[in-house]
Amino acid sequence: MPQFLTAALYQFVELPDFAALQAPLLAHCEVHGVKGTLLLAAEGINGTIAGLPEGVHAVLAYLRADPRLAKLEHKEAWAGQMPFYRMKVRLKREIVTMGVPEVHPALMAGEYVKPQDWNKLIHEPGVVLVDTRNDYEVSIGSFEGAINPHTGSFSELPGWVEREMAEGGKLAARDGKKPKVAMFCTGGIRCEKSTALLRSKGFEEVYHLEGGILKYLETVPEAQSTWQGECFVFDERVSVGHGLKPGGFTLCRSCRDPLSEQDRQSPLYELGVSCPHCHGKTTDEQKAGYRERQRQVELADKRQAAHIGVRQPGA
Repeated sequence: MPQFLTAALYQFVELPDFAALQAPLLAHCEVHGVKGTLLLAAEGINGTIAGLPEGVHAVLAYLRADPRLAKLEHKEAWAGQMPFYRMKVRLKREIVTMGVPEVHPALMAGEYVKPQDWNKLIHEPGVVLVDTRNDYEVSIGSFEGAINPHTGSFSELPGWVEREMAEGGKLAARDGKKPKVAMFCTGGIRCEKSTALLRSKGFEEVYHLEGGILKYLETVPEAQSTWQGECFVFDERVSVGHGLKPGGFTLCRSCRDPLSEQDRQSPLYELGVSCPHCHGKTTDEQKAGYRERQRQVELADKRQAAHIGVRQPGA
């Protein structure tokens, strides 16, 4: 029976003293045996943590004790193994990097749409449905009919928006009126910022999926779902399906792309070293280094000792 609780969380809120929050938060997580990554910035908090339920709940309670984070929401999932190797609390300029400083999601985000109302919205005539995630995430699953911007990072999305607003683009005005746009992402944070971007450019009817894909997969029965494939997640589960059940993808330790069973059958796949996506992009010297790393991981597994992510002196 799964014993580790995973909590994904974020909130856009003004935290001018975010740097001072780092050390106490890290210490509290470590005391309670919680691992994962939390990002702090002046615009809020974002991240995913995991551990025994009482530890995770203790950290969430600690965060909500700050009045500014009292309304912090999180999404839960269960895992049979700890999905993270260490705990990190990092300071960032943005909790999700877009690179457009004038966009303020706490003030400008679009309208939330609950998962149970999402299907109705995206099937309305004229609605432009945009997947705001990166290309490697979209490649393993998305909503039926969604536009893939083919971005390699979230910071590329503003450029895509500018191009698609031009005449003939997917976001171009029609009969003098900007289209109604529905946007979505894994947990809600990127589409919240994306809708704020569109509103800053004059779009009036902009919507985003409340709680993201994960809340949709958790809430909407598979028989009624318009989701196709699996959803990439940023932990050792790699992907989840309906009901947030772990999916069938693994992670390439070289390029970090998700790998299907077909990918793992490729002659270009070597555990811990390469996959069909990156085999031709790394040198023989790099592959040799990856092989040594994989050898050390396997030795650690035999000794039942941690290897990946173990904090080294001075780290």
